[in-house]
Parts: sequence; C-alpha cells; structure tokens
Amino acid sequence: MAKAERKGLGLWVLLVAIAVLTGIFAGTVLLKPEAVEITSGTILKSPRPVEPFSLTRDSGAPFTNADLAGHWTVVFAGFTFCPDVCPTTLAELKAMTAKLGATADQVRVLLVSVDPGRDTPEKIGQYVRFFNPAFVGVTGTDAQLEALGRNLGFVYAKVDGATPESYTIDHSTALILIDPQGRIAGYLTPPFKPDTMAADLNTLLASRR
Repeated sequence: MAKAERKGLGLWVLLVAIAVLTGIFAGTVLLKPEAVEITSGTILKSPRPVEPFSLTRDSGAPFTNADLAGHWTVVFAGFTFCPDVCPTTLAELKAMTAKLGATADQVRVLLVSVDPGRDTPEKIGQYVRFFNPAFVGVTGTDAQLEALGRNLGFVYAKVDGATPESYTIDHSTALILIDPQGRIAGYLTPPFKPDTMAADLNTLLASRR
C-alpha cells in the first residue's frame, strides 16, 4: 500500500473514531434526560427492575410483570380488613385519579393485598372497585408477597388479635411508582395530597413521552 494511501486510511479511521465517540458522548450526556423532581415523594436517579413475579388478579387471572408495561402504576400494599389507613389512602388515590383528567387512563392504581388468609380475589375486587372501577387488586401466597415486598420495598407483619380471626396487619404506607417499562421509578410518601400527587404524575407523564 502506498504511503499516501496508508495516510488517507489512517485519517479515515481517526474520523470514524471521533464520530463514534461524539455519538456516545451525545447519547450519554447531551441527550440524557434531566432528572425529574416531584413534591409528593422521591424519584430514583436510575429505575430499578422489578424481578419476575406471579400473583393472582381480582378476576382470578394471573398477574405478572407483563401487566405493568405500557402505563404508570401506583402500587399500595394493604388489605381489605384494614380499619383506617387503607380506605383513607384508596380514597385519596380515587381523588388523585379524578384530578389527573385526560391522563387518568395512563395511570393504574394497584392494591397488593398482604392478607392472603382472608382476602380472596373476589373480595379484593369488590373492595377496590368500591373506590374506583378502574382500580385493580392482586394477592398471592405469603412467599410470593414477601419476595415482591423485598423487591419493591414494602413490608408487613401479622399482629394477633383476641381471636384467631381478629388479627390485623401492620404494613408500609408508602406508594411505589412503576414506570411504563415495568421498573421501580420512585415512591410517594404520606401525607398524601391528591392535588399534589396528580400534578407530580402529570409531570412524570410529560417527561417520559
């Protein structure tokens, strides 16, 4: 190969390398979306994957990771016999959904029952639909729920009552945000204000379009 040809080939390789590095820089820095901040909780800098799981939906059908894709999901761990926190939170989520307006169909509210001993799929379905027909309820075995809790970041514990049937359950109150890619995106923390939560969700929806 002639010296001039070798020189021309070297220059071409150098230009290609510069172009590749420029593209990488643009993709990782210049085109990197700005971090989104919300008032009612915290958004993770890097969304975390939701590990594979399988629960039972209120309809009796399986509920898996695939059901989290394509929309934002607000996850609440609770139970239908809960005397105060659960109905209050679901009422606030009902109000939040109403305030979302045109974007309400892009957000799903999901109740994960942590009381598999009493909460049948049918009972969970009746419970969540009392607040909003679009709300979804799921449950599973203790092993399935504990594994999901470790992954999503919720905990619960059975508290014995006066009789075997009158027990209650202590549980986390934070809400878990799952993005349309089925990843843990952040958390909403009490006190829950429907106006603020709706505004924050609309901010997230706008930022991920």
